[in-house]
Amino acid sequence: MVLTGAQIIIECLKEQGVDTVFGYPGGTILNVYDALYQHRDEIFHVLTSHEQGAAHAADGYARATGKVGVCMATSGPGATNLVTGIATAYMDSVPIVAITANVNLPLLGKDTFQEVDIAGVTMPITKHGFIVKDVNILASTIRKAFRIAKSGRPGPVLVDVTKDVTANTCEFSPALPMPAKRRSRYTQADIDSALDLIEHAKRPFLYVGGGAILSEASEEVRAFAKRVDAPVCDTLMGKGAFDGYDPLYTGMIGMHGTKASNLGVSRCDLLIALGARFSDRVVGNAAKFAAGAKVLHIDIDAAEINKNIHADVAVIGDLKAVLQELNERLPQQGHPDWTDYVKQLKEKYPLKYDRSGLSCPYIMEELDRITKGDAIITTDVGQHQMWAAQYYHYTKPRTFLSSGGLGTMGYGLGACIGAKMGRPEKICVNIAGDGCFRMNMNELATASRYGIPVIEIVINNHVLGMVRQWQTLFYGKRYSQTVLEDSVDFCKVAEGLGCLAIRVTKKEEVGPAIEKAIASGRPALIECVIPKDDKVFPMVPAGAALDEVFDGDDLEGADA
Repeated sequence: MVLTGAQIIIECLKEQGVDTVFGYPGGTILNVYDALYQHRDEIFHVLTSHEQGAAHAADGYARATGKVGVCMATSGPGATNLVTGIATAYMDSVPIVAITANVNLPLLGKDTFQEVDIAGVTMPITKHGFIVKDVNILASTIRKAFRIAKSGRPGPVLVDVTKDVTANTCEFSPALPMPAKRRSRYTQADIDSALDLIEHAKRPFLYVGGGAILSEASEEVRAFAKRVDAPVCDTLMGKGAFDGYDPLYTGMIGMHGTKASNLGVSRCDLLIALGARFSDRVVGNAAKFAAGAKVLHIDIDAAEINKNIHADVAVIGDLKAVLQELNERLPQQGHPDWTDYVKQLKEKYPLKYDRSGLSCPYIMEELDRITKGDAIITTDVGQHQMWAAQYYHYTKPRTFLSSGGLGTMGYGLGACIGAKMGRPEKICVNIAGDGCFRMNMNELATASRYGIPVIEIVINNHVLGMVRQWQTLFYGKRYSQTVLEDSVDFCKVAEGLGCLAIRVTKKEEVGPAIEKAIASGRPALIECVIPKDDKVFPMVPAGAALDEVFDGDDLEGADA
């Protein structure tokens, strides 16, 4: 059948099983939106308040569902407004396809109105970028984009289509989606070497990253931990891959990881990295990281091996497949003295906070209690992000969505909307700071327009909390441009955007506010006013070794 380029785009989306797209129309992409109008009963389009919100929503949809998220934008500023969201997805290996339309082919390169080389702009932050100048290759390009996005280490792909291509016609033949490639490069010798390391270890420790979730390997990770009989820590991206209630679980590792994880990893003799990239926020001082341990690194991306930390043995392949083989061949191990020692670390150094007044840790514990740990939690970036990672128990994968690699303030609300569209049966809650909320509050209008019942909890300390914490600890309390005391009323803003709004100033108001927001079935904002100098502990100073981790008690002891 003969179709226009715009119709081909929509048919290809349908082929890929796309049921929801997020975007914002404009001049060059009008043909695509006109074709989408004809298929509005098959593909639901969410008109966000800003293109960045569309990119974050596609990202949240992908993280929550495991499917490829899709966003669309017009040329020029529409396309460049997607850039931060694309970079966020790239840093966290999230499969999205961003479809943009550019000016007509004869006008490319002539500084035409709203023309920008978006493929060039996004080259460093995409797995691949396409510029489609011929309608005859449009269908194959869209299909390749989806395959690339979900193959190997997932990531974002950009497809930029000139406007005349969306209007031109050609013969279109339907096709089945191309399966994702999950090729492994490891050999049996690699597996043998890994088994030898594990069987000779006396103090093994598992370090679980986001790859465990991307490869759908959570069950294999849990079985592997039991078979190795090793304590388990996770990264921000790995939350939910291992049950947060499991006795072997020690909490997050790194700058704001638990003392049990940081000290345990510092004293292990074998560190087994599962789908993790040894980020600087995890490693701290690389020269002193797990200095007495051998490292077994299992990852699908060969580029990560030896990039930040030397691996004594590397197994390059899909984590799920590797762990299935290791679990099948590895005899049951036993390290009772070691696991008991780490258990004592957990008991000696539990997470704790001041319980005398309203605080974010208390709010997260109440949210955990009310939702029974079964909600999808998205976050923005800062202190609230760390508290959300520390004090909510994640027991399942794809329930904690946060910008880990890029650290994007303004990520959470769009992502929460995307997660709710992909998983409508779930309670979806975004945890934001007041600084972050100012960057994406306009997306409450999106939630209101479509009646998407997300819950936005704003942790309002009237400062840029994490930056202020650093200024307090390392910059002599010089609070340059981090105080947000002004007359902005977040509840009135939310109500003006059509949402339920609740202000909380006391501990006893938290539970009822959360329950009311859930029961309302509406998009809701809960503003929680907390002290401006609450701090996230434990903490490892930037560039310090993990065993230099300190908390509030240590600071008080030093002051004494």
